[in-house]
Amino acid sequence: MDRIDRKILQILQEDCTVPVAEIGRRVGLSTTPCWRRIQKLEEDGVIQRRVAVLDPKQVNAKVTAFVAITTNQHSDDWLKRFAEVVSQMPEVAEFYRMAGQVDYLLRVVVPDIEAYDAFYKKLIAKIEIADVSSSFAMEQIKYTTALPLQFVPVEKPQPEKGG
Repeated sequence: MDRIDRKILQILQEDCTVPVAEIGRRVGLSTTPCWRRIQKLEEDGVIQRRVAVLDPKQVNAKVTAFVAITTNQHSDDWLKRFAEVVSQMPEVAEFYRMAGQVDYLLRVVVPDIEAYDAFYKKLIAKIEIADVSSSFAMEQIKYTTALPLQFVPVEKPQPEKGG
């Protein structure tokens, strides 16, 4: 990956609907070599998918809960079952296995506290959990889907073919 790839990724993270010709113009490439780079970034798994970021209020997902889960179950079978249960719950936007006092952390989005309570009851009915602690976000101060790109090792640019 070189500086041009990083610039392409930055543009796509801000707005993946920018036309390839415009991306190329911004990074100093013609359309075809720019498109080839984007395709390679997709093939290499750097770009996993292109999505639309929605306004939670507009889609009635106004409440964000961070759910800390601890368990006394640490077998592979339990983890697989737990991951299966959680992955099938559309309210769960993010799901992490943690180091430290909390074993798992979920970011759950729902319309209101009643919907969260229904989610909670559904979760504990499907799998045994030692402790569940929920914290509710009062205000979102920063949110981004963009990853910081300053940590990407940069190689020297390769000459473009046909560019």
